[in-house]
Amino acid sequence: MKRILIFLWVVCITSVSFAQDNDTYVKENYNKSETYITMRDGVKLFTSIYSPKDTSKQYPILFQRTPYSCRPYGEDQFRSKIGPNEFLMKDGYIIVYQDVRGRWMSEGVYDNMRAYIPNKKGKQVDEASDTYDSIDWLVKNVPNNNGRVGTWGVSYPGFYATYSLLDAHPALKASSPQACIGDFYFDDFHHNGAYFLSYWRATAVFGYEKTKPANTAWYTFPDLGTQDQYQFFLDAGPLSNLDKYYGEDNVFWQQLKEHPDYDEFWRSRGIIQHLKNIKPAVMVVGGLFDAEDLYGPFETYEKIEANSNNYNTVVFGPWSHGDWARTKKRQAIGNVYFGDDISINYQREVETPFFHHFLKGDGTGNTGLPEARMFDTGTREWKSYTEWPPKNAERSTRWLQSRQRLNKVMEKSYTFETFISDPAKPVPYSEDIKMVFTPRKYMTDDQRFAARRPDVLVFESEILDEDMTMVGDLLAKLKVSTTGTDADWIVKLIDVFPPDAEDYEETQDYLKMSNYHMMVRSEVMRGRYRNDFSKPEPFEPGEKTAVDVKLQDVHHTFKKGHKIQIQVQSTWFPLIDRNPQTFVPNIFKADAGDFKKQTHILFNDSSIEFSILRP
Repeated sequence: MKRILIFLWVVCITSVSFAQDNDTYVKENYNKSETYITMRDGVKLFTSIYSPKDTSKQYPILFQRTPYSCRPYGEDQFRSKIGPNEFLMKDGYIIVYQDVRGRWMSEGVYDNMRAYIPNKKGKQVDEASDTYDSIDWLVKNVPNNNGRVGTWGVSYPGFYATYSLLDAHPALKASSPQACIGDFYFDDFHHNGAYFLSYWRATAVFGYEKTKPANTAWYTFPDLGTQDQYQFFLDAGPLSNLDKYYGEDNVFWQQLKEHPDYDEFWRSRGIIQHLKNIKPAVMVVGGLFDAEDLYGPFETYEKIEANSNNYNTVVFGPWSHGDWARTKKRQAIGNVYFGDDISINYQREVETPFFHHFLKGDGTGNTGLPEARMFDTGTREWKSYTEWPPKNAERSTRWLQSRQRLNKVMEKSYTFETFISDPAKPVPYSEDIKMVFTPRKYMTDDQRFAARRPDVLVFESEILDEDMTMVGDLLAKLKVSTTGTDADWIVKLIDVFPPDAEDYEETQDYLKMSNYHMMVRSEVMRGRYRNDFSKPEPFEPGEKTAVDVKLQDVHHTFKKGHKIQIQVQSTWFPLIDRNPQTFVPNIFKADAGDFKKQTHILFNDSSIEFSILRP
């Protein structure tokens, strides 16, 4: 229990992700105070304020709102590191943390992904009003502040950073939403209608409500009694059997079960549709291998770019969830190494100048930073662009042909590939035997184990005779049929390394980088939502049907001597829950008898579209 809480608080979520050590810098250079700030409806939110001891000058405020606790509590208890990074901590800022409404030491009722209320009246509240009221109090009451405020956060705190942009306080000059949730139906717990079973244990964090302020956790995690996650969920059977672990007192579990479709419950909690006429400067940050929140950062940047005229930039590196806020020397995801000091260089050369310019500098927008700073995960180098996706990119198509070929042209012959999808023997998402709180490593995992299964279709290019750089999103346009009435469709983009590829020190002992099948991007589409996420509909058995699967943006060069591979499958376990493959109104309530083995067909007029960067 203790280890899980530490993992969740320090590693998964907070942007102050530096290792705890004996560093006394904060205590020696900052005073700490704690207070309650009263919101417009009378609810009081607990707030910790770290102010520089040097009171000879004024400082900007950097503000983070979090559902994961702003501890340690007590004015004599200090974090070892504060702020987005160590450079900003030592550059002189007032750093403020706040427990959001209904969490930890704050009053009120927590609402997971609380819906935004446009044109609020009277004492109506949402996270935008709570942020506004808090900033208003801070600039009026915290000594030695210069009247400028910046917000930041990673993951859920990133969502609150995005929220600060709505009905923004005039003092808010800059915000950096990082790994920010954009819509809970497409981030974290759902992907295109499929429930991400791998996040099931995290339901404890969001589902249990508290009735009064608490400085210790009021929720507990279920004891599963095994380290084999695949076998645990397979033995558990249908999702309804998991009710014994989360009862009616877990509000979020009940919400998940009662709202399998993209109904008004989920639509109202999305924030990206409200990102219009944004005025503060924004720098969206994400990881190209972020398993939790990849949709949110891309969509947040794109919506602001399309609907606002503010300073708006985006940064994506070779990171998993929140890696950029850490200081690890070697940056690797699983078995694949990308370079040294990537995160620390970002903190020093990008994040710190961004906040300095808008909170301490002239704020004109002439930051010297590019519009889009993207890491090429194939060549292992940073690239800068004036827009994202880049202008000099052109659309290209590859066709999924018989005999495992990925072709530039579609053959006119009528061919197809078949496979049997058995919910009783689902394809693993990883060959590792483990129990994880949230998955990460699989985003670059070797896919040879899947390629060699009969229920995974493989399509592969010839060996490339020159480098090819893919940029932006990908769209798999599948033409399929099934003997059942429902099915999931998983598409994976894979970089096949050459035989002479050398191992990294991170490469697992049982693996070799020789012929390594590195997953570059992957996504699932729950077939019942192929036409409308709000209106599930069955397949007609045996009828050829179009299913489009959008994969999030990539920036990856497939190097000369490598091959491009596409894998298509229908189970991905226990990353996502199992589809019964017979249509039921709500898969969360499916019975064991609903799960049926089915034969799926993929036709040769299926394709994948992507953009290639041109010189």
